[in-house]
Amino acid sequence: MLDLELGEQLEEFARLIRDFAGQRLAPEIPARDRDQEPDPELFAKLAEVGLPGVCTPQRYGGAGMDWLALGLACEELEYVDASCRTALSVHAGLCMTGIYQWGSEEQRQRLLRPLAEGRAQGCFGLTEPEAGSDVRALRTRARREGDLYRLRGQKVWISMGDFAEVFLVFATVDPERGTEGITAFAVERALAGPGLRTQPIHDKYGLRASDTAIVFLDDALVPAANRIGEEGEGFKVAMSCLDSGRYCVASGAAGTIRACLDLSVAYARQRQVQGAEIGRLQLVQQMIAGMQRDYDIARLLWIRAGWLKNRGRRSSRESALAKWVNSERANRCADDALQVHGATGFSEECQAARYLRNSRATMIYEGTREVQTQLAAEYALGYRRDRPLAHPLPAWPDEGPSEGSR
Repeated sequence: MLDLELGEQLEEFARLIRDFAGQRLAPEIPARDRDQEPDPELFAKLAEVGLPGVCTPQRYGGAGMDWLALGLACEELEYVDASCRTALSVHAGLCMTGIYQWGSEEQRQRLLRPLAEGRAQGCFGLTEPEAGSDVRALRTRARREGDLYRLRGQKVWISMGDFAEVFLVFATVDPERGTEGITAFAVERALAGPGLRTQPIHDKYGLRASDTAIVFLDDALVPAANRIGEEGEGFKVAMSCLDSGRYCVASGAAGTIRACLDLSVAYARQRQVQGAEIGRLQLVQQMIAGMQRDYDIARLLWIRAGWLKNRGRRSSRESALAKWVNSERANRCADDALQVHGATGFSEECQAARYLRNSRATMIYEGTREVQTQLAAEYALGYRRDRPLAHPLPAWPDEGPSEGSR
């Protein structure tokens, strides 16, 4: 049965991350956002409180907590700034998920452990100049040469790509096989040679304090031992990772909504017009009431998805729905927060402007709002159903293997 009481351990964990984010991360965000300067030490700071492996089993170097803990961390980090949440969600929600669910026991010990312990930062390399929502258009090639693969291609919009040491990259071994040729690889920067290089993307509309990179693969070397899953399983690996990534985006969006609510309430109680707080004005109350409504909905949606994931059950529909609803409502709440602040909100000195810019990205990456809308419709119409797969879904965190599906 779904229990909406998180329990003292998770409540204390949320308070710990809230205090950490407020003290260690928040003071630098306005300047970094203004100057478009990502913090190269952000991942190390997250590692100080054990966040890289928060929901990774202890036997692989993690904290052994669960998916709800990861969701709480994403919400608290995005309450400060979406760039903080992005660093964790691409590492734990996208990169590590693929290695944990699809990797061998040897790969979990060799590749997952340093990621979980915070000794290596991971990222996720799927999107290409001609392949975003249409993964079938992926062009990066992988050619086997003995015990190595050579990867040639280009990835774009790769969050944390300039700082990562491990890239979960998707390439095709045979373009004529379509999605059945796509294969996943854990590309280690230290082993890839000069064939792997990265370049930062500047002048973004939002997420200016977050690192976003182009990744060039020019005969980048990958040991065959770093192939994740079998040849041709990469599409399934990518989709399972996106389920987890969408969950992180959804829980993070709840943090933006709560930040907009708190910011607007404080301003509405302080700002006066004709001798009365603007919080007394009915139309201001309408916007603030909407933020409260949307936060409660957003919280319930991501918790439901996390509850399913804790039980090793597929959450494709629930994570996609939470990502769709929460990202749209975060953007609307940020717009309303700016409106509550009036002319003050139109200045970059007001946090609402940054929330509005940042929230716009969440409706695009890890599946656009149109993709999520289509998924919701296909589930409702019965065109799409979650079918059990032969590949096991290990329980998360430390209960041992259980049967499930992605």
